[in-house]
Amino acid sequence: MTKKPPKAKIPRDLSDKDMLKNFVEEDTVETKFVKAEAAQVKKQKAEAEAAPPVNLSRAGFTPALTDELGRALTQLKMELALQGITSYGFRVKKEGQKIVLEPKINLGKA
Repeated sequence: MTKKPPKAKIPRDLSDKDMLKNFVEEDTVETKFVKAEAAQVKKQKAEAEAAPPVNLSRAGFTPALTDELGRALTQLKMELALQGITSYGFRVKKEGQKIVLEPKINLGKA
């Protein structure tokens, strides 16, 4: 006569959290790729948020000031485009304590 293995006791009335308390999911190929992709996205965000190296020609330019300057240049570009001017550069002048940036229109080129 062979001895029967004992029946496993299944506890009753457990919540889902209690049933899965000691469960450890094995890493699959899919979860490894998801983790690697999440790590790469996190690294890219950290690199994007890192301040660029200080350039002495940009000293004093805060991100807000750079943004404001970019908007003003975009507005100037739109005004020139409405006048039909598409080929231009910029000339920087210092007048006392003011710095003036004005468009340098290239008339010979379209």
